[in-house]
This record gives sequence, C-alpha cells and structure tokens, in this order.
Amino acid sequence: MKTTLDLPDDLLIEAKTLAARRKTTLKAIVEHALRREIQPAAGLENPDPEKFEVGPFGILRIKRVPGAPPVTSEMIRTIQDEIDEEDLQRALHPNRP
Repeated sequence: MKTTLDLPDDLLIEAKTLAARRKTTLKAIVEHALRREIQPAAGLENPDPEKFEVGPFGILRIKRVPGAPPVTSEMIRTIQDEIDEEDLQRALHPNRP
C-alpha cells in the first residue's frame, strides 16, 4: 500500500543516510522502524536480563547499576543501533546462522 508521509527535512536526511550506510532502502528503514515500534510488549524478548529490564510501559530499558555512571542517550542510541543492525541483517539474510 502506498502512502505519503510529511517528515521534517533533517529526519528524512538522517533516514536516507542510514539507509545508504546499511546498503538498503528508505522503505526498508521505515518499515523496520514501524515494526519495531508497534510490536506488542508481550512479544518483547529481553536479550540480556542481567543488563536490561522491561519497564512499566513494556519498553526495554537498561538496568541501573548502583555506583555505575548514569546511562546517557548516546549509550542507548549505540546499543539500539547495534540491535537494529542485527535485526536488519537477520531480515535481509534469513538463512544465515
């Protein structure tokens, strides 16, 4: 199904840049992001219960470790990018181990 989205210029540029960096399409990036965003919380798997917990809204979050430095947005973005890249590679190459 086709639709039209009105996105801020900076967001569209970032999305296109990400698509180029991942050697994929803008459509694939948008689809992946939407699927990740609307997946039911019940289907959310915790990749590492030692490091992560599911918050009250069903969103995965990093556990706070007493005495450890605070978690920054950049740390979260880095982890999310790694997870997104793994998910994307599994989607693009489903037969790879």
